Amino acid sequence: MPSTNLPFGDVLSESFSFVFNRLGLFFHLVTIPWILSLALRVGGAALSDGSPAAVLAEKAVDVLPTVMFMVAWMRLVLLGPERIGRLPGLGWSARETRFFVHLLQIAGITFLLVAAFVLTVGAIDTEQLRAGAPDPDLARREAMAAPLGTGFIVSALLALRVSFGLGASAVDVPFTPRLSWAYSRGNAWTIIGMLFLIFIINAIATTVSAIFPLSLLRGLGADGAAVVTWTVMILVSYGGAAIAATAQALIFRRLTGWREGAPLAPPA
Repeated sequence: MPSTNLPFGDVLSESFSFVFNRLGLFFHLVTIPWILSLALRVGGAALSDGSPAAVLAEKAVDVLPTVMFMVAWMRLVLLGPERIGRLPGLGWSARETRFFVHLLQIAGITFLLVAAFVLTVGAIDTEQLRAGAPDPDLARREAMAAPLGTGFIVSALLALRVSFGLGASAVDVPFTPRLSWAYSRGNAWTIIGMLFLIFIINAIATTVSAIFPLSLLRGLGADGAAVVTWTVMILVSYGGAAIAATAQALIFRRLTGWREGAPLAPPA
């Protein structure tokens, strides 16, 4: 039966323990998406000038291997390892397309606001900031971007609340953000807080995984420090994606009472 009270601590601890207890399966499922994301990062660094537009384009394309991994991981959580299907990264099916469309419905506006914010602020002259000189152009751009930043925060919170519905798309259950909203009544801030905490932990872990190897390899004078750093950083980022996907799948099952082959109970 659907749960009317989502236990914050139970779902959070179950999400972390599920991933860390299945690290072998994680490496099996993440290998090809990980390689694809790394290739995109290396290719982007070689072909682009590092402009905000180029970085945004790279991140937009990188969503595709992430989707393939998340679909497989959510199926692992909800259906078990024997029902994962094709190894993620070996192909793209109608299931991934439905998942991707559902993701756009949830977070498309958020991504557009981020893109608009980054393009509006543009590059920042760090040398001028260190010198303490006023930059009227930067101040103007920041004033223009402030409403976009506010819109991003609001849209991100709304996206977090309804993102658990992606679990339905992973197991071929028709679902919409409107249904996610209805099923999450009474648990909205629990869902937002839980997923926000996971993403913050992932951001910190990814940052640390980037700083430590980069500093170590540069100190040793090793070649290819950037590639090694990207390799570690992308893997840690996928680990965070696995934890978030686990939490979303568990929330979906708890709030809807989903069982394979049975119709969903209506929301309370």
